[in-house]
Amino acid sequence: MTKILLSFATILILLTSIGYPQQMVDGIAAIVGDDIILFSEINSLVIQYAFQNKIDIANQPELQEKLSKQFLQTLIDQKLLLIKADEDTIKADEDRVEQALRQQIDYMINQAGSQEKLEEYYSAPLFIIKRDLRKEITNQMRINLLREKRFGGISISRKEIENFFHTYKDSLPAKKASVDISHILMQVTPSEESARKALEKITEIQNRLKNGEDFAELARKYSEDPGSAANGGDLGFVSRGTFVKEFEEAAFALEKGEISDIVQTQFGFHIIQLLDRQGERIHARHILIRLQPTKEDEQRVIEKLKEIRQKILDGDSTFEEMALKYSDDPNVQNDHGHLGEFEEDGFQIKAFAEATKNLKVGEISLPFKTEFGYHIVRVNKREKARKLSLEEDWEQIEQWALQHKRETEFKKWLKQLRQEIPIIIKSQT
Repeated sequence: MTKILLSFATILILLTSIGYPQQMVDGIAAIVGDDIILFSEINSLVIQYAFQNKIDIANQPELQEKLSKQFLQTLIDQKLLLIKADEDTIKADEDRVEQALRQQIDYMINQAGSQEKLEEYYSAPLFIIKRDLRKEITNQMRINLLREKRFGGISISRKEIENFFHTYKDSLPAKKASVDISHILMQVTPSEESARKALEKITEIQNRLKNGEDFAELARKYSEDPGSAANGGDLGFVSRGTFVKEFEEAAFALEKGEISDIVQTQFGFHIIQLLDRQGERIHARHILIRLQPTKEDEQRVIEKLKEIRQKILDGDSTFEEMALKYSDDPNVQNDHGHLGEFEEDGFQIKAFAEATKNLKVGEISLPFKTEFGYHIVRVNKREKARKLSLEEDWEQIEQWALQHKRETEFKKWLKQLRQEIPIIIKSQT
């Protein structure tokens, strides 16, 4: 399993399988330079868009046609940029591509509900979905590197920032009411009894493997890793640094075909089999039995956070000291529990909005739960809604102005590429 970095400004959009369009007969839709664009490439982007936006594209032919035309132009631009990336010999980092691919596939399977539902939606087997997605990720990484190389060095003057503000101030968003917060996170860890039950379960699976039962079949039946269980526990090819330390050390120590002993990580108990090795990259599969905390484990964490809160309120310790000592947020050594400034109605994790809405500056919430664990949160500062000004919001306006300048230069360059490189559209799809 990949390393998990907790983020409190990010939440995944829940998707559902919502019906899928018919696959188009493949063929050449356009030629850009010496490269071709296939109907299947356009169709793949349409399906992804429909999946991400919960649109039943199959019953909306007009929308499907409109999206196909839009994505054809997107792919033309992409081909133009990839031609320049080839000229500049820009390559994507293979390890980053594989890591991004696995994360995206795990996410898609989780949101679809199962590998089978995902394959049904895309009307394609998983290896085809992976192939197309790998290509898309690789291309996007190369394009991002190209843009950074060409336009990342563009700077902006004070006069340009002021001109940007005066030109666009009526369309720039107003400064909404905001709250600056810090938090202490405590994750719920399982008790000894929970660990004992999980260990018994994985030991039974280990014994069945020793007796000759099929690894993939047992993974499909018993593994509690939603991203790989349906695929027989297969984790694909990965490089060092992808897995958590304990898993990685055990996996990389195996010989091809060898099955590990039981390995414990923060996620639970694993049994790992090495399928193949290519230098510092391995192809492994695993069976995971998670460590499941109990209600008593949760209550223990709640009471500890209440105790920490009271010590801060009594003046026995500061919030920052308690965060450094107890918080499970991986960034706590750097930020001492400070999460930053958020719009009051802009919390993507709604539990934070609920916990902070009635707190005054300096007050600390009671413990509350999110998908990451239990938190207490302190309000450091509040700001009322107001219009933007150069005096108070210079850094934000500077960032927008620089982004606008770089985007303007990029679009000019892309328009120039469309004139320099031949483009033949075979069909308006």
